[in-house]
Order: sequence, then C-alpha cells, then structure tokens
Amino acid sequence: MSKPSTSPLMTIRPAPDPMAHELGTLLAEPLAQAWQAPEPPAALRDRLTDRLAAARLAAAAMFTVRRRSALRRTLAPGVTAQALYRAKAGQRLRPGEPLGATLIELAARASFDPAMLNNASAHREWLLLSGSAMLGGESLSQRDYHVTPAGHAPAQWSSAEGALLFLRESDLPALPGDQPLTVRDAEAGWPEFVPGIRRRVLWQRDGQAALLYFAEAGAQVPNHRHGHDEECLMVQGELFLDDILLQTGDYQLAPAGTGHTLTETDTGVVIYAHGDLDLQFV
Repeated sequence: MSKPSTSPLMTIRPAPDPMAHELGTLLAEPLAQAWQAPEPPAALRDRLTDRLAAARLAAAAMFTVRRRSALRRTLAPGVTAQALYRAKAGQRLRPGEPLGATLIELAARASFDPAMLNNASAHREWLLLSGSAMLGGESLSQRDYHVTPAGHAPAQWSSAEGALLFLRESDLPALPGDQPLTVRDAEAGWPEFVPGIRRRVLWQRDGQAALLYFAEAGAQVPNHRHGHDEECLMVQGELFLDDILLQTGDYQLAPAGTGHTLTETDTGVVIYAHGDLDLQFV
C-alpha cells in the first residue's frame, strides 16, 4: 500500500500502538491488580450484555472483509485478485447492490485484460489505490478513478512498477451518451462536506454515487440509514463503523435498509464509498 499522505490537507496519523512499552509496563504484574475493576452491579452487567448482543446483531447484518485474510487467486502471470463481495446468483439484487467488488494487484511489468473477468457486460468502476498503471494508452496514478459503462469494451491494464486496483461491477445499464470517464485525483479537489470531512463525488445516478471521503482525525458521522447498499473501502487510515474497526484495505458492505449508529476515525481516513448520494440521517 502507499505511504500516508504528507499533504497538510490530508494528514493521516499512524495507528496508535495498543501495546506501547509504557502501557505494557502498567498492565504487567504487580501493577495489573490495581487496574482490576470491581464486579459491576447486576443491572449494569445486564445493560452491557444487551449492548454487546445488539452490536453483534448489527455486525452480523454487514459483509466485512479484511484484506489480510481475503483469499487470492491468479488471473494472469503477475496478476492476483481478492474477492471482497459477490452477489448471490439467481437472487434479486438489493437497491445499489454490486455484482462484485475485487482487489486486483499487478506486479511490475504485468498486464491483464478485464474481458477475462466474469461479468463481461457489467458497469465497471475502477480506483487506483497505489502505484501507477496504464489503462490502454491512458496513464493513471494513486486515487485516480475510471468508470466504463456497460457495453463499452474494456481497455487492457498494465503497470511498469506495480499497482493495486479496486474494481466494482454492477448491472447498471448504460444510458444514451454514456462514455468512459476518468476523474484524476490531482485535478478533482476536495470540496468541504461537513466540518472535518471533505467529499469528492466521482460518479452519480438516481440517488446513488461513487465517492471519496477525507475525514480528519476525530471526525464523526452520526446515526444514519442506507437507502442503497453502502460500500466502504479503506484507502488510508482507520475507521470505526459502530464497533467494527476497519483498516487500510478492509471493506464493508452495509445492505440497503441497515444503518450505522456512529462512524468515527482517530487517525484520519480516506474512504472510497458507494451508496447514497445524500446520507439519510436519523
């Protein structure tokens, strides 16, 4: 993955070490006994148990994949793929549900043709997460985004130095006049969304959108619901989605009709999101 950005606008702190030396000393015996809390009253214990059960129930409704544990398969020499999500065959898609989401890694001097992928006629969105690559004759760099509407022949990807790509495929039909589109990170800017959070709209249609968010350390998004499936891919940094901590490369899909009680970051984060253009705050 790429190194954290050094731009004043996009400062992302390293994740804190949960077992720093000073903390480890305090947690070791004999000091550890001094930190032991008394047994909570039964009413408080019951409340904590209920909260834990509610958190597990909410997490069970989400599709969460850690990049470090996602299985790899070889697509071509020097090209590997990690499936983050696949829609169930023969089942009706939810509003905004993708056909699939995949991380594709190209080694140096590797290339591959997207036509070899399963959904040959899909609407495809690409985000270059790290490295640099060529899409046909077009050069792309970190955080550049490209969309290929359904029915358009995909160009071949190649990379001289290596690259990591995110691919989202959907069954969205092309509209008259739809053409492939590239949004370049260096030219797009970061419009302010709410205090502490900036948002870049990459693509939108009928209330759903592909977005990049930059949130400063300490930023929060309050309780909200999802009218479309909401996908979050961690581009940089760490983010709590309720009680689930997502780190760089991790992915979560929250189905339409679910919600997040609290979204917050301690480090600052860059997120690729696909879902509602306008968040439905509760």
